[in-house]
Amino acid sequence: MTRSSPGPARLWLRLCWSCCCLLAAVEGRLFTAKLWSVRAGLGGFEPGDAAPAFSVSTLDGEFSYPPKDSSSSSSSSSLRPALIIHAFTNKSAFLEVLWTSNMSLSDLAEFLPPSAQVLFISMDDSAAEQALWMREQVYGAAGSRWKEIRSRLHFSPVPLHMLGNWIPRVFYSWGCGGHNCGLAQVVFTSSEWSVPVISKRLNARYDWLNGRWDPKPYVLAEAGDGCKPVPEVAGVVAWVSEGGCSFFTKIKTMSESNATGVLVYASPGNPIQDMNCVGDECNTTLNIPAAMLHIEPAVVEALSKGKSVNVSFQVTPSPNFFFAIDHQGALAEMGWFLYPTFRFLSWQAEWFDFYTGLLEQAKKPADVVPVFDRVLMQGEAGAQAVVDLPPDLLRYDVLELDAALSCPGLRDETCAHWDHTVQLFVCCDRFSPHCNQELGRWITAFRRGTGRWLTDVSPLLALLNGERCSLTMKTVPWAMPWMTSLNLRFSYSNSSGNSSENLYPFKLVSLYNGGTFDRDYNKRFQEIKFDIPASAKKVELYAVITGHGSDDNACCEFCVTSHFFSVNGIYNNSRIFDSAGSALGCALRVGEGGVPNEHGTWLYGRGGWCDGLQVNPWRIDITPQVNMGGTNTILYFGLFDGRNPNPARDPGYIIMYSYLIFYK
Repeated sequence: MTRSSPGPARLWLRLCWSCCCLLAAVEGRLFTAKLWSVRAGLGGFEPGDAAPAFSVSTLDGEFSYPPKDSSSSSSSSSLRPALIIHAFTNKSAFLEVLWTSNMSLSDLAEFLPPSAQVLFISMDDSAAEQALWMREQVYGAAGSRWKEIRSRLHFSPVPLHMLGNWIPRVFYSWGCGGHNCGLAQVVFTSSEWSVPVISKRLNARYDWLNGRWDPKPYVLAEAGDGCKPVPEVAGVVAWVSEGGCSFFTKIKTMSESNATGVLVYASPGNPIQDMNCVGDECNTTLNIPAAMLHIEPAVVEALSKGKSVNVSFQVTPSPNFFFAIDHQGALAEMGWFLYPTFRFLSWQAEWFDFYTGLLEQAKKPADVVPVFDRVLMQGEAGAQAVVDLPPDLLRYDVLELDAALSCPGLRDETCAHWDHTVQLFVCCDRFSPHCNQELGRWITAFRRGTGRWLTDVSPLLALLNGERCSLTMKTVPWAMPWMTSLNLRFSYSNSSGNSSENLYPFKLVSLYNGGTFDRDYNKRFQEIKFDIPASAKKVELYAVITGHGSDDNACCEFCVTSHFFSVNGIYNNSRIFDSAGSALGCALRVGEGGVPNEHGTWLYGRGGWCDGLQVNPWRIDITPQVNMGGTNTILYFGLFDGRNPNPARDPGYIIMYSYLIFYK
């Protein structure tokens, strides 16, 4: 994934991702099955467990956890810095690129939060040399930033298997498969050799190269630098040298030559690289598997002599490469690194900061009404509860939803696949027209279960028009199970607790819902007339809007849509999803609570939402726009690219709840 916006090829991936996920899941299950014998009997450490204290030797002396200077590394004197532990091995092509890519190393120096520390360890016997090399790599990429981060980076010369503490147990027992662990390899065989030649590989990026290697053996054929068509590669895997043209050009040319796959080998002395599209190249979809590896002299020699060479692909189990200890001292998984950059490490550390801030927010005085405590949410019914509200709700002018979604088990591997919309509906009076209206909305994380959010929905206090309320939290009935937790938090917006100083939302009027985003979308909405209650002192527009689906314009998930509420035919109040489709639109919201390092395309910006994040309400004070003593009008309409939507196929849809809120 480049830093530029994804083109249609990338957006098309959302439609075909299921087949890719299926193959990746098979590979992951094989990986997990192979690890099971290793993991059995190595229990005792799970995500959420308290991390025991430890000390390890480093190039600068000794590192101890918790650090002796914890109080100076955080904004709170009682808070520990987050610690990420990374175990390197030269047997992984993914880690090789992680450590040789200048962008990856620069991301570590530039984005690692000040509240986080990193301990670097090696799995190999050459750990001492690797520790020196790793430090030099970071030093070279960091430049002047090195002085800022050096005290937070610790390089141990002691191999993982010689640490003499509990850390190896976590690395070996927390098995995973996918982009950031396991050893992806290429196996070459030939009648000329008595043993196979095995080389580490890094597959080309999934976001522009959608092919996957089959488990069957392939025939390998020489294709030069791959920059020109080679008829001889039809039906076989092309053996292509680095250089001469871009990786994209090589693979596209080999695909047009009807090759079944492409292996690009690095020039002698060069590292493996992350093969990705650049700029306009990303607008073309390629459906052929490709990978990069180091040059293998035996393969080159056999092909030059016209000897037959077969190639197959495998993933050999290995220990995990990353785990973390959060600010509260609890062990944590690091999720999926979709491509080799230390930015994923920094995103996880950013989320630790967010979570710590959320815990502090949750300590603020409030009357808390428990709703769900790790209740199963699945099927048509979802999770349901009936709660008693605090007496005299007029005492409060703040309502927050403290919500969490977790997995059935402790590990991410037990989490539900896919990202789904989760909605919370409330009914306090079954005869009210506002029964079963939406109170909150979230999006599930893709195979990660660490989400927790505090969402201010204070204007919707007007929905709580009874002493008891039923609440239902649900997603699509076919989704895999989630465990949901929810508290309602009632409080005051000022420190005095004097409700007479506050405006209270006493009445609401339902406005517009969304619907299918097609050529008739705006024809379904009519102007609404409304009067202002005599006691009202403030009028607010409140809306929760998200776009889903993918037509020929990638609408509504990845396209930029705009939503307008016109008041009295004069004032246009607009909500524009201008980050939809951007390469890092959702990754940049980790600090707001977006769950990092998910599976799938979680980084891309979306139409008003992100995987693993609450959907924040949109609120506009329209008091200056209305006639407090007369009749007013409001009209909603939605646009794509400044005009009415007009998709050629598969129209997407808008999920919207919108209200007028009156305060007194």
